[in-house]
Amino acid sequence: MSVLSPHSPRRQRKAVYDAPTSQRRILMTVPLSRELRRRFHRRSIPVRKGDTVRVMSGSFSGREERVAKVDRRGYSVTLDNVTLKTGESKLKPLAIRTSHLVLTKLNLADAWRRQALQVAEGQLTPEELGEEPEVTDEVPATSSTATPETKDGEPEGEEAAAKKPSETRPARAREVPADKESTP
Repeated sequence: MSVLSPHSPRRQRKAVYDAPTSQRRILMTVPLSRELRRRFHRRSIPVRKGDTVRVMSGSFSGREERVAKVDRRGYSVTLDNVTLKTGESKLKPLAIRTSHLVLTKLNLADAWRRQALQVAEGQLTPEELGEEPEVTDEVPATSSTATPETKDGEPEGEEAAAKKPSETRPARAREVPADKESTP
């Protein structure tokens, strides 16, 4: 960054507007939460896509969301599920300045970031590495809790009522108004 004069706000603003992207990254640091401060022994770190932040001020204050996009040109961050409704009833992502945020979870998938924070591989959780736990859609077979069946091979009890709503409830007759009856 160019030499800034503390006596000239004009020069300081110009340096911020004319800063290259490498310096803008450093200017877009976000303070760490207390837990992360104790763990990593740092006060702040540049924000990155995939980090989880808490909004500290504004209409979305208190919400914890994941960073979807970092806009270095506008010095702002776009979060998941933080949107505004436009005049055409469309949802538009809301850009938030980094001064309104606090980092609560870090994305440590990048080796350079782990090295900067001096974190060993064994200390990381899968969530911090950017991996999502696999969710299986398989339904376990429960042969021990089989329901008794009738002679027809259909289950008895509450499950039968849930499976056969037409037999348990009377059919509704469709009412036709007198003036809508069929005419010859």
